[in-house]
Amino acid sequence: MNTKKLRLVLLPLILLAAVAAAVFFWRREHAAPAHRLTLYGNIDIREVQLAFNASGRIQSLAVREGDAVKAGRLVARLDPVRYADAVAQARSRLAAQAQVLARLEAGSRPEEIAQARAQAAAAQAALDNAEATYRRQVSLAQQDFVSPQAVDNAAAALKGARAELAARRQALALAVKGPRKEDIDAARAALEADRAALALARRELADTSLYAPASGVIDDRILEPGDMANPQTPVYTLALSNPVWARVYVPETALGRVRPGMRADIANDSFPGRRFRGWIGYVSPTAEFTPKTVETPELRTQLVYQARVYACNPEGALRLGMPVTVTISLRANASGPAPETDCRP
Repeated sequence: MNTKKLRLVLLPLILLAAVAAAVFFWRREHAAPAHRLTLYGNIDIREVQLAFNASGRIQSLAVREGDAVKAGRLVARLDPVRYADAVAQARSRLAAQAQVLARLEAGSRPEEIAQARAQAAAAQAALDNAEATYRRQVSLAQQDFVSPQAVDNAAAALKGARAELAARRQALALAVKGPRKEDIDAARAALEADRAALALARRELADTSLYAPASGVIDDRILEPGDMANPQTPVYTLALSNPVWARVYVPETALGRVRPGMRADIANDSFPGRRFRGWIGYVSPTAEFTPKTVETPELRTQLVYQARVYACNPEGALRLGMPVTVTISLRANASGPAPETDCRP
């Protein structure tokens, strides 16, 4: 009877001791060592909204959601007909203005100078004839053979001949000197304006093609062929493959042990046993409350500082929103060499 009672007393004690030992060893196994800092967060990346720098109807799209693209790849094209016509028009205007400038810079042709000289000679002959006629009319008027009106007509003709000769001589002088410098400069400026207009038209034609600005993965295809596009309407959302970082939150009590450049390991449940190399690239200078999506052993009301832990992700394994665990070895970072800040082997 005494043995049975003793067993009933000892059994709960043994079970309680076993539970206490299990809790002790579990806590010792999972407790964060003093030389290691464990942080929790999510993978974050940058996204780019790809849009045309021109307006028009989409002619073709080359990629769809999930496609990986390299920087510089053609991903979409607008109907280029209007822009090609504008280029042809600007090219014609440039060619015409180039001919105008060439004509002014070449000056008067020898035939034009010879023509002006001949016209001046004809005006001189007409003046000589007008002078002779006037003298005869004056002589006849003195003998009362002609009326005073005839003398006045001869005088007017003489005056007109002199004016015509002066005009022809000025035209000859202008033909010899050629165009004015100001006219040539104005024509040259107009040529530069037409050249700039052609360059702009070519640029607008080139803008009908949309290229990936960086390597990444197409996250969303917003428009389709036949849709009207403009610079304010994105066509794709591109998730950049680099850089990739873990957005974590450092407790205020651990802030003094964290600095930019420290090496770190990044783990995710999707890849058991695998560690991704990383380094701390940024620690926020301002405090904030812990976001609800981040779970840490500390109280949620405690202030934390956001940090970015850049990750080496050559195979694209880490993706946007993945929960990750970041481990920072304080001992290795205290005495080790300067960390690598790239993902080259």
